This record gives sequence, C-alpha cells and structure tokens, in this order.
Amino acid sequence: MFNFNTLRQLSIFTVLSLTLVGCTTSPEDEVERVSDNSPKARYVEAKKSLNDGMYNRAITILSDLESRYPFGPLSRQVQLDLIFAYYKSGKFAEALPSIDRFINLNPNHPQLDYVIYMKGLVNMETGINGFQDFFGIENADKDMVTSRDAFNDFNRLVDNYPESKYIPDAKKRMMILLDKLAHHEIVIAEYYMRRSAYVAALNRCKYVLEYYQQSTSVKDALTIMISAYDSLGLPEMKADAELALQNNQ
Repeated sequence: MFNFNTLRQLSIFTVLSLTLVGCTTSPEDEVERVSDNSPKARYVEAKKSLNDGMYNRAITILSDLESRYPFGPLSRQVQLDLIFAYYKSGKFAEALPSIDRFINLNPNHPQLDYVIYMKGLVNMETGINGFQDFFGIENADKDMVTSRDAFNDFNRLVDNYPESKYIPDAKKRMMILLDKLAHHEIVIAEYYMRRSAYVAALNRCKYVLEYYQQSTSVKDALTIMISAYDSLGLPEMKADAELALQNNQ
C-alpha cells in the first residue's frame, strides 16, 4: 500500500532540490547562457561587449564562436573583431597569431588593409616599457625588433594599399618609429664614444645616415661622426662630416 508520508517526503525533497539549483545560479551563469542562443544572437552580444569596452567578455564569446563555427557566415567578422579585442585588451601575444592566420587564410579579403594596419599597431605596442618611456630612461640594449616589424607592417600597407583609409595614420606612426629606431642607434653610438670605440660609433652613425635620412637624428649622427673622426686623426673625413652638418642646418 502506498505510503502518503513517503510521497510527502519526496515532494519536499524535489522542491528543496529545485530551490538549491536556483540559489546557486549566479548572474555570470545567466550571461553564459548566451552560448545556447543562435550564433547571430551571440555575436550581437559580443559586439555589445566590444562597444561597452568589455574586451575580455567579448574575447570569451568570440573565441567560442570561432571554435564552434569556423566556417559560418560570421566567421571572418568574428575573427576581425577578435583581433581588435585582443589589441584593446593588451593581449598582443594572442593578437599576432590571429592576425597572421587571417592573412594566410584570406589573402584577398577586402579588409586585409585593416588587418595589416592592426598588425602594425600590435607590433608597435609590443614590448614597450611604459616606465622607461615615461621617465626618459635609455637602454642601449633594448630590443627594437618589434619596432622594426611595426615599421615594415605600416610600410607594407602604404605600398600595397595606397587608397586605404588607414594610410594617413600609418605614415604618422612610421615617422614616430623612424625617429625611435634612429635615436636608438644614436644612443648606442654615444655609448661607444664614451668607451673610445670610435669605429663602432661611426658605423652606427653611418647606419642612421643610410637608412634613417628622414629622422630627426641625422644631425646627432653627423655631430658624433665629427668627434669620432677628430679622435681618430682623420681631418679630411672630419671636414666632410662638418660640411654635411652645415647643409643639414
């Protein structure tokens, strides 16, 4: 014979179980349920997160969309937005592989100029030591590889996409990078001069004159060359450097 008390206990247990499940659901869990919606609805949520500056949240959604629907109708736009989200959140190590993969898989994409521009931005930001830059601390051994890469990225954009809307900003950044790279050579040349390594200092300055003629460091390079030639006892070469300096005043 069925026990009414047993039924009552089962009913109470069921109610308590449902109550506990409801209590353990956090607001974040509610947000994660977006993953059960359609890809388009989830993409809309990702775009909202991007517009609101919630880049990590956007990365979570976009990464999931990319892994679940790699060939969907929104796949390319998802990848582009993910690159932007990585850049804005400072996740440069994740941004560069995403950029290179997009370029390799979509060599004729209509927004490839944007992707190359983003690569320049990421390389320009990579490895920057804000503390040193803020206080003007020089480091002759500082790695400048990413700055050169950034310059080459922007140069590629200028050469291959002359009508791109990103060209004006890319050119401005190229000049900043040019001055940075040239100044780095001057810092090293001054380091060599303090240690009487005059030939090494001259080589650095000649490099500036050959590759960074449009930089603001040309005069500094010629000034160092005059001093180095004087220390080496080479009056004719010193005179040539002095004449070049006068022509650059």
